[in-house]
Amino acid sequence: MKLFFAIIIAISTASPLRAEAVFSFLERTTFKFPDTKQGEQLSHTFKFKNTGTTPLVISSFKVACSCTKAIFSKAPILPKQESQITITFDTNGKYGYQDRVIYIYSNAKKNPIKLRIKVYVYNVE
Repeated sequence: MKLFFAIIIAISTASPLRAEAVFSFLERTTFKFPDTKQGEQLSHTFKFKNTGTTPLVISSFKVACSCTKAIFSKAPILPKQESQITITFDTNGKYGYQDRVIYIYSNAKKNPIKLRIKVYVYNVE
């Protein structure tokens, strides 16, 4: 019986709980701008909280078009701390329905995370 308890204790201490950083967005991860005339600069801020147990570090982002940028803190976001990612979109030379997906890379449990912006861009001439 003592051997049984010794084995249980050894197993439970050998695999400690996994420490992780976790993105928890305070709002939706998709944002739709109102219809916008061509040439406007658009910006939206996605707010989130690190609900994990370790600091969250955002390392980079990836987008399909250089017209879209992500601005974020390079400093670690501590557990329970809030931060934000601002997405900017240049509508210059864009027409019609625009749907941009931004991949955010970090040390978070779910990696990458996906943010999305949508807008209909019209030409005024």
